This record gives sequence, structure tokens and C-alpha cells, in this order.
Amino acid sequence: MRRSTTTALGLSAVCITFALTGCAGHADSADSSASAHRGGSTPSASAPLSSAKLNQRLLNESDLGEGYTRKPETPRHNDDVTVIGCPALEKLGGDSATGSGLDFARKAKVSFAYTGSSSSEVSEELFSDSASKLSTGIGKVFDAMLSCPSYQVASGSTVVDMGTEKSAAPDLGDEQWSQLLTFSAGGQRSVVKQTAIRTGNVLVIVSGSPGLVDTHLDKALAKVRTVR
Repeated sequence: MRRSTTTALGLSAVCITFALTGCAGHADSADSSASAHRGGSTPSASAPLSSAKLNQRLLNESDLGEGYTRKPETPRHNDDVTVIGCPALEKLGGDSATGSGLDFARKAKVSFAYTGSSSSEVSEELFSDSASKLSTGIGKVFDAMLSCPSYQVASGSTVVDMGTEKSAAPDLGDEQWSQLLTFSAGGQRSVVKQTAIRTGNVLVIVSGSPGLVDTHLDKALAKVRTVR
């Protein structure tokens, strides 16, 4: 069974962008026994932050350190992406299985290239809405993706073999989710880590090379909490 979606698969546009453009991930595997963790306080109502305030809370080059360059925003393409072999993602359908399907009130995004010991990338997205809506929305997409250890996505003539597994989520914020996505296409293989942390009415998603995600997640969360 196939269901067409719009331009990107999963939690954010970075997923399919990494897969289809060959952006550098990380070839190392992670502990498959690790699991996502959810806990913390009960979601409570709070007015969403404005997009301007979210942008102020995004990481920048000075936060990350030497070797990072901000990437220009990639324009969305109109090519459909088809999900093959993942009933849960097929059931979500349409924009619900894409980054734009995270239908939250406010959002901001930034991406960086890193030219250190190896060329890698890291991306941060911030969303703001009621705590309950953030929790339900991100949980639904993570659950759908993690229900399929392997599946495929197709865009035009490109077919990408996907693998998804749970990853250890750090004990940060009010709720936590984490996963590893493996992309295989044209004889190349990349691994992208995605970790999402909800703190109050803000959702922080850091994606990219697993090492860079682990390195900068604390900084991303700290900046969200301290910038006013």
C-alpha cells in the first residue's frame, strides 16, 4: 500500500533532506536496546511564544563554537514523497506525515554545517503551542515512525531504504523522545539522530549527526529557557 505525502517525511524536513541530497550523517550505529523516555510534569495551558521570540532562542554560530556555518534555508520542492511499507505513517497521510504536519501555532528553524574532523550537519527546530498539543502531536509522529523498523520512501526516481530505532532520550525538560533514522540509497548510508524535548509550551527538536545532536542538545534547551 502506498500513500503520497508532500515534500518531507517524518518529524521535520531535515529527515528527507538528508536522505535525498546526500547530506552527511554519521555511519556509526547506536545501541538498539535504548528506548525513548516520556515523563515529567503534566502538560498545562500556556500561551504560545511568538515566532520572533522563538527565533531569539535558536542556536547560532557563537553558541556552537568554531567550525559551524549557518546554512541558508532550503526551499520546499513540490515533488510528492511516497511512503512504502509503513502502515502507521500511511495512516497519518498527507501533511501529518511531514514536517509541516506538525500543526503547531509557532515555529522557527536553523541548520548548520560543521567542518571539523568530518563534514556533518545539525539542525534545530523550535515549536510553541499548548503543552498538551505539543505532547500529543510529537508523540503521535514518533510512535508512527518507531512502529516501522524498516520501510521505504520514494521521490521521483529516487527510492530510499529507511530504518528507524529508538534511542536513549536524556532526562531533560518535561517530556523526551529520541530516535535514529538510517538512510540507504545509491550505495550510501547515513544515520541521523532526532531528539525532541518538551519544556513547558516549547518543543525543541535537534536533528543531525548523532555526535553533534548529543553535544548541542543541552545548549539548545538552556537557550530556550534563559532567553527572554
